[in-house]
Amino acid sequence: MSQSDTYKAAGFGVSVPRGMCPGIVVVDFSYGFTDLQYPTASDAVAQMAKTKEICDVARAKGFPVIFTTIAYHPGELDKLPWLKKATGMRALIEGTRLVEIDAATGIQPEDAIVTKKGASSFFGSTLSALLTGANVDTVVVTGATTSGCVRATVVDAVQSGFNVLVPRDCCADRAAAPHDANLYDMNQKYADVTDAADILSWLESL
Repeated sequence: MSQSDTYKAAGFGVSVPRGMCPGIVVVDFSYGFTDLQYPTASDAVAQMAKTKEICDVARAKGFPVIFTTIAYHPGELDKLPWLKKATGMRALIEGTRLVEIDAATGIQPEDAIVTKKGASSFFGSTLSALLTGANVDTVVVTGATTSGCVRATVVDAVQSGFNVLVPRDCCADRAAAPHDANLYDMNQKYADVTDAADILSWLESL
């Protein structure tokens, strides 16, 4: 049996229903993850440009656009187990350029920014409350990195009761293999993996 047949037989890969009130969640397109002078970053220029297109249309339609960033207080650095495993994250200190949202995303003053301490944008944050308060039924997740914070956010989004869409050309990672593998797995189990053109067409239709 082929891989696709194995997943299909297990009941995976069914299409996600799309609601009428989407919300855009842009995960960690902060300079620490987008500016290649920092070792934690990956090349996300093309992905940010596609994300900006989606955000611009969503705003024009009155749908919420929410950005997330990882930022730590210096007093947290020696107390969080994740920072013992992923030591590069220790550089993401509150008030530094690394935790600012990259201007290339086209972020606007009315866009909410959620600060988080872990991989998922939902864990220990206000994101779920913001989406629920805006009556969002379908979440579009973009950002970095695909295999880390994007994936964790997608899993928590569907577990929080949202339908989830992931435009592959709006997600960046440090290497192709984890990027591709995680997109495949998300598409089978948690979200519809699509592209920016499809998301833009859907937003315009609402």
